[in-house]
Amino acid sequence: MNPSSRPASSSTRPAVSPNPRPHVNTHTKVLDTTHGRILCIADIRGRLSGLNDLAREANAKAIIHTGDFGFFESNSLDRINDRTLRHLTMYSPLIPSTQRTHFLAPDNTSQAIRATVDISLLSEFPLLLSGQLKLSVPVYTVWGACEDVVILEKFRAGIYNIDNLHVLDEATTHCLDVGGVKLRLLGLGGALVPHKIFDNGDGSATIAGGQGTMWTTALQIGELVDTAQRVFDPTETRLLVTHASPGREGIMAQLALVLKADLSISAGLHFRYASSYNEFSVQSDLEGFRHKLITGKEAFDKVWDSVKQQVDTVIDEHQRVLLDKALSVVERLPSIQGPEEPSWKNCWNWNLCDAAFGSLVLDIKDGRISAELKSQGFNYAYRRTAMPSNVAPTPNSTTSSLPNAASNPPTKGSTPIQAEKPLSPHPKEVKSPLVPAASGKETSPSTPAPKSNGSGTPAPSSDKAEKEKQKRKEKKERRDRERTEAKEKEASTPEEKADPAPVPVSASPPTPAYAPAPVSASDHKSGKATPEVPIADVREGMKSPTTDSTGARTPTSKRSPRHPWTLFVKLPQQSTEADIMTFFGGEAAGVTKVTFLANKGSPHQRARPFVYVEFGDDETMKAGLDKNDKKMGEGTVSVQIATDREERADRGVRGGPRGRGRGFAARGFAAAGLTRGSTPRTNGEARESAVA
Repeated sequence: MNPSSRPASSSTRPAVSPNPRPHVNTHTKVLDTTHGRILCIADIRGRLSGLNDLAREANAKAIIHTGDFGFFESNSLDRINDRTLRHLTMYSPLIPSTQRTHFLAPDNTSQAIRATVDISLLSEFPLLLSGQLKLSVPVYTVWGACEDVVILEKFRAGIYNIDNLHVLDEATTHCLDVGGVKLRLLGLGGALVPHKIFDNGDGSATIAGGQGTMWTTALQIGELVDTAQRVFDPTETRLLVTHASPGREGIMAQLALVLKADLSISAGLHFRYASSYNEFSVQSDLEGFRHKLITGKEAFDKVWDSVKQQVDTVIDEHQRVLLDKALSVVERLPSIQGPEEPSWKNCWNWNLCDAAFGSLVLDIKDGRISAELKSQGFNYAYRRTAMPSNVAPTPNSTTSSLPNAASNPPTKGSTPIQAEKPLSPHPKEVKSPLVPAASGKETSPSTPAPKSNGSGTPAPSSDKAEKEKQKRKEKKERRDRERTEAKEKEASTPEEKADPAPVPVSASPPTPAYAPAPVSASDHKSGKATPEVPIADVREGMKSPTTDSTGARTPTSKRSPRHPWTLFVKLPQQSTEADIMTFFGGEAAGVTKVTFLANKGSPHQRARPFVYVEFGDDETMKAGLDKNDKKMGEGTVSVQIATDREERADRGVRGGPRGRGRGFAARGFAAAGLTRGSTPRTNGEARESAVA
């Protein structure tokens, strides 16, 4: 990139160089040599009075905070841009919800928000600075993505100093002696924004920020490495506190490797649950961990290559040392060969949810650091009260709003649900249309069954649904018997197959209309066959209710639904799957499967095999349909869209007589199980099918 084409920024102007430090700004705090609890939270967002409450609830000796502390004062509002101000207004816990809604109304401009919002609605830091608010326990914090860089510079320069408030930065470190552990705190604040990593903004030295936001820089990373190297003590346990997450940002994970961190605490993801992990638990292998680091390195290198010449011309000798240390972090990758990287399994990481939703407590005793995670989590209570509009509620039930599929099977079409009398998906009793009324009066076959109180009112829709359900069950059993007998007849002589004996409706004699056998609930649930009754007697009770249904039928076959893009093909001669694939163009033409039908019929069937050809989508199926009447071998191929077996059976009932007049193909379909039956039916059976 041409340097003259870049806008002026801190990457093209010399920043104030931090003086080489003969000593590191480090402090040791003895909390409790026997036992201590440290509260770790994120994003307090200016509600600083809550720190004391949280510490008291957790019985904590100290607090570690991971950014978005609320470093704002009155004159900070003049430095915050409109976008950041709207963001702070949206998430500030100090603004009541009704007032927040008014501020963020679409017709409320940024100027109106700026004129209305004062510092008391964004942060309690001025109260902390003035001494009106005091911290009851030591608080160690890094800055976050939304802070005023001017305030942080004043802390660095010693202008601001608040009792029990300690800012962790690249130049300052603290050691906590608690529970037999010397816990070294190393902190890195700001958001990780790759294209700003060489831009200081309004900050001086290594701190960077502007307009109410702060970010991490390469010099900041380099100085933190320098600080950690100066205070390294193998007897200490190192805790890296960052605002950006090492779990998401490869450079942060590389920094943890270079600092030899044992633990890391971060924020910035704003989940409702805190997460606890090491790299071994979330990566399939070491190469997966390396891939994350390489991705971060590539993002850094892309920016570095574009500004390298400009940076080299503006940094001094001391900044060069810090920059080299930052570059060493980016180059730090675990080796696949050789000894295993210790941090791969031994460095433990926590990413915290916002302080309003949860926290982490490190309980330290006898040299052991245990962790207690607390998260508000998601609220799933809405699933107990939410109810789809097309599902009838279960009476006297508050445990679940979901329908019971086992006890509420699909029916033909849709039956309207009465609002005042919802249909129960759990029927307690299966009633027959021929069951006499409770009063003992005899019911005529053509009269709908009265209610149990003896009134002449027709049965409610729930009884009709049960009748329809029972009717389908009886018809299914009858079709199964017919299909079984048809297959047995296929094994007989051609003469027997040409003129088979009529199949009786039921193997058991029908129950007289005047003495029906009631169907118990136990028989219905066990799947036992319901005693057959004369068709003419039950036809009135089995009529489908008049509804607005489109008439779509639920398939009654036990077979799975046919593939939606299937062609039915009649071949002129015996062929192989390869021949058919070649004819239709193979996989390149979208053919996914070829299925041959069993040839159990006449010699003509064996000479003209039937095949199902499945395609990947509708377009390829239509292209295959163009193969109809095309030549294959010594004859032509018949191609048509395959229809469901139930649809073909319905057309056979309604479209014309079903008997011995059917051709070879029809009998072939029956032999292959593609029709409801392969035998002639009596007129009563045909009429019953027509009624259905």
